[in-house]
Amino acid sequence: MNNSFKIKRVVGIGVLLALVIVFQLISNYVQFGPISITLALIPLAMGAILYGPIVGLILGLVMGALILTAPSTSLFLSFNIWYTILLCLLKTGLAGLISGLLFKLFIRLNFLKKAKLPLAIIISALICPIINTFTFILGISLMFKGADIGGGLIVSNDFATAFSSVYSAVITLNFLIEFLVSAILSPALVYLVKILAKQNNLGFQNDFYINTYNEENIFDSD
Repeated sequence: MNNSFKIKRVVGIGVLLALVIVFQLISNYVQFGPISITLALIPLAMGAILYGPIVGLILGLVMGALILTAPSTSLFLSFNIWYTILLCLLKTGLAGLISGLLFKLFIRLNFLKKAKLPLAIIISALICPIINTFTFILGISLMFKGADIGGGLIVSNDFATAFSSVYSAVITLNFLIEFLVSAILSPALVYLVKILAKQNNLGFQNDFYINTYNEENIFDSD
């Protein structure tokens, strides 16, 4: 890995890191009623796809750390600070890691082809909100199982009942909108990856363009 490649890689990761920070800070303080849309999942997925699962994990950990600063997280911090810190880091860290691992699996299955590459990118991007939300649901269900959360409200000691309560509260507009936004923007990621790879490889883990152009012509429009 030469110095030019390393510099391009650092620049590319730095840009995505900045986007994660900006988008998450916006999500922390800008809400539409009770709904907060986590746009930072988009650059998180891009980082995992373009630079691999370790970068996805790092971007996810940064995103999780920023979630801890959100006003809405204060309730959970007051209830159990260490568990909340672990959960916030875990849910977004896993989202980035698994997204990158899934795309890496697609590459091993020879998905760097014209017909298969868009599908691999879209699925790897859509896994982010799914992992993020369901890790949160499981974590909160364990946190509040059998706990007095104030006002005399005690969540059932039965995990299935606790999970059902949290699931009903979370798997509503917030997750559905996040998933819909990811679904709409994922095809745009396909074209963005193509443009970036064709015009300027910013130290990507996979050489999407050069290694496959002669054999598959994957970035031609025809």
